[in-house]
Amino acid sequence: MARKSTRPKPVSSQDAEAVTAEVRALATLNLAGLRQVWRCRYGAPPHLRSRELFARLLAWRMQADAFGGLDQAFLRLLQGRQPAAEPPPLPLGTRLTREWQGRRYQVEVTEEGFVHAGATYASLSAIARAITGTRWNGPRFFGLRQRSPK
Repeated sequence: MARKSTRPKPVSSQDAEAVTAEVRALATLNLAGLRQVWRCRYGAPPHLRSRELFARLLAWRMQADAFGGLDQAFLRLLQGRQPAAEPPPLPLGTRLTREWQGRRYQVEVTEEGFVHAGATYASLSAIARAITGTRWNGPRFFGLRQRSPK
């Protein structure tokens, strides 16, 4: 969960130099030293094994405390889930063909949805399920989408 961020009052150049010096000093510490600094400032340290990542995280946290972290608008943006980009719609009249277990199936794109075997379906996934009897990603079943890399 993201920390609530509030913008602190403006920092003097002297304070900014002090924070910069503290952040630069992190480069001289090993992982145990970084954990100790975290423990003194924030309590239990995160379970990271990478010294470089831990140093970056600690430096960001120190700077966020001094200069302000992420503003509320950006936090809302990060917390909101953006829907996956929809593929471009198939043109009306497009015919999709798929061979499944030795039998050929055809689907036509219409204004009402997708027509297969005289029935209209709202999605390609519903047709793939009717054909196979199991849940399928319809666009992938009909070869419109590649398998995602693992």
